[in-house]
Amino acid sequence: MTRYITDSLGRLDTVDLIEANPRFADLLRQTYADDPRLRIRTGLIQEQELGSYDTIVCGLPFANFDARTTEEIFDRLLGSLRPGGTMSFFGYVGGETIRRAFADGVDRERTLAGLGALRRILRRHTFRTETVLGNLPPARVHHLAPVSPPAHSEPVPTCDCRNTSP
Repeated sequence: MTRYITDSLGRLDTVDLIEANPRFADLLRQTYADDPRLRIRTGLIQEQELGSYDTIVCGLPFANFDARTTEEIFDRLLGSLRPGGTMSFFGYVGGETIRRAFADGVDRERTLAGLGALRRILRRHTFRTETVLGNLPPARVHHLAPVSPPAHSEPVPTCDCRNTSP
């Protein structure tokens, strides 16, 4: 995925790559050492100082996360998008079904809660989903955008029109 992204970058574009696995982050540093457009950071997304982005491409396995972690990550990423920005990520077709089928006990409760959080986020933020049947296994690519908070956070007062005397 990184190679595809870097191949499509313009001369002035920049990319922040955040990788939790230190060994893989080192491999990325070696592979892209000569490309000044890439900044490679090691650690969890929740621990990073994020910038402001036009586009975020995420390869995290959200079906494996608990609800709180899923919500934290999406809050951070969607909150880092500039107005008009988009976030894209993928999941495998049937992945949810497989996770539900093989999880049991406490893991099943955690899995179901995490998948529920993911579905709520998708309902609120998704503007397009594509299915890629040529991928093995087939994948769904979700494209999301931040949703502005309501214009009024407090209820608008209503008029009690029965009391109209001067």
